[in-house]
Formats: sequence, structure tokens, C-alpha cells
Amino acid sequence: MLKLMCVLAHPDDESLGTGGTLAKYAAEGVETYVLTATRGERGRFGDGGERPCADVVGATREAELRAAAKELGVREVTMLGYPDGALDDVDPATAQTAIAGHLRRVGPDVVVTFGPEGAYGHPDHIAISQFTTAAVVRAADSGHRVSKLYHIAWSAATWAAYQSALKKLTSTVDGAEREVVPSPEWGITTRIDTSAVSSTVWRAVQCHRTQMSIYKNLEGLRRSTIGRCGACRSSIARSAW
Repeated sequence: MLKLMCVLAHPDDESLGTGGTLAKYAAEGVETYVLTATRGERGRFGDGGERPCADVVGATREAELRAAAKELGVREVTMLGYPDGALDDVDPATAQTAIAGHLRRVGPDVVVTFGPEGAYGHPDHIAISQFTTAAVVRAADSGHRVSKLYHIAWSAATWAAYQSALKKLTSTVDGAEREVVPSPEWGITTRIDTSAVSSTVWRAVQCHRTQMSIYKNLEGLRRSTIGRCGACRSSIARSAW
């Protein structure tokens, strides 16, 4: 039985970042797993009314993640419980060891995570990319070698579609604004047509109710962009499915 694991930073990354890939392969009988670093306790919560405490936000967003994963056919969701917005402050050895432990336990053939640029420079996305890439090497040293490690990639056309529906995607770190840097076409090694599961992915996105004040604008893209094509860069590739 083939196994696929996505190692991501926040609840909703599994739907917006890898939803099409997860739904497609789950429907084909591949065992799919999601390992999420944080509970998203610092993220958006509804339409901007009174905000509950961080524990309530985190518990709510975790529940949304689990509901979305069920829609996508994910076999198992695991939360690492690291602090949202401060993932880059977590001891690297601790995080790498934890992720490597799950890699050895599950034994995935393929692992997917964010690219080194963190999509739009988001420190949590960058951190989980670094932790996961190192954890794949750690796991190999102690008995489990994945066949492929993929970094999520978005083409310029995909990013333009997302930003037309949402907003200018940026991350401000130490006073400097980081913008989206789309992957060059020549750098994208793998594309997966997941148009057949676009409705499934949209149902998963809608499970993230606390985020829908902005994600509702994605509905018009769901057939052309959301879940249509999973594009990745091969970081380590030893064999092909």
C-alpha cells in the first residue's frame, strides 16, 4: 500500500496547499496522512468580532482541520502543537526528531511540504520546510527512506488567480515586506491534474469556517484553480510512482 504524508504549518494548509493531491490519491486508494505543526491559534477567527482566547481559537481550528481532512479522505491527522507564529523559534533538533519519528512510524513513500521560500516568506512555512527536509534525512539514517520529497510550488498564473480572489499575499518580518515569488515554469518538476476532485477540495475549504470571511472569494476559482493542479518541485527523488 502506497503512503503519502503532507507536513504543513497550519490548519487550512492541507486544503489550500495540498487539497487536490490528498483527495486525488486518497480516492485512488493511497493512504494519506497530514502532520500539522501548529493549531493556528493566532490566525483569523470569523468576521472580526470579539475574539476568544488563543486556546479556544486553536481548538476550533484543529476541529476544522480534522473535518476538512475527513472530506479529503485523509487517513490520519497528527498535531505537533508548536506555537503558531513562532515555529521558527522551536528548537530545530527537537522538531526534526519529532517529524522523523512520525516518518518512521508511518513509513510514507512520498512526503510533501512547503518550499524553502515559504510560499510568500511566511516564517512558519519556511520553518516547517526546513524541519521536514532535515527530518527526511534523519529518518533515512535510522531506517526509513522516503522515495520522494516534494516542495509545494505555485506557478505565476496560479498565484495571480489566488491573489485576484483574495488580496496581495505578503508577510512582514522585521519590518520588511516579503512578497510572493512564484516558481519559474522550468523549476516545476511535477504537475497533477486533480480537477476530478475540485468539489471535494471546496468542501474541505468550507470546513474552515473561521477563515471563510476571506476564503469565500475562492468559490469562483474552484473549478479552474482550487484543487485543479498540484505542482511541486522535487527536492529528493529516488523512484517514481
